[in-house]
Amino acid sequence: MKRLELEHLIRAAGAIAGSDQIVVLGSQAILGSWISAPAQLLVSQEADVFPLDNPEKADLIDGSIGEMSPFHEQFGYYAHGVGPETATLPPGWHDRLVRVRTENTRGVTGLCLHPLDLAISKLAAGRPKDMDFVKVLIEQKIVALPQLHPLISSLDPQVSQLISDRMKAIA
Repeated sequence: MKRLELEHLIRAAGAIAGSDQIVVLGSQAILGSWISAPAQLLVSQEADVFPLDNPEKADLIDGSIGEMSPFHEQFGYYAHGVGPETATLPPGWHDRLVRVRTENTRGVTGLCLHPLDLAISKLAAGRPKDMDFVKVLIEQKIVALPQLHPLISSLDPQVSQLISDRMKAIA
């Protein structure tokens, strides 16, 4: 996915949900911070999104511009409507959201996870593709291990231990 495509999804999701703020949780949230992110981080065709003011409308987004929709068939990318509980995130993640608001979003603001929060979310999910994603974030110096440690320790102790173990495996 490219930044312009993410902006298109933000605009479309906002119009469908009647919301002027769309949260982007998944891997493509990296485009909020890094317009020219490394290609290895941009392989996904989907952006995981929900309206900040009405997360229940994520299903409406999914049904309208989700996977296998006419939108997906026409443009080659799509929005996956998710809920805020989809990602494991540290306290204060709302305060670190990265705003995406351009002419292309037409008044809708995308609120993308900060790379640190995105890394923690991916480490918590722990799938091979998530671990590869975090490895690239670290190798490309988009996130640094010392920055992650305080956020990880702010999580539930069991989750914190799980993420710490996974981090050791890729560092």
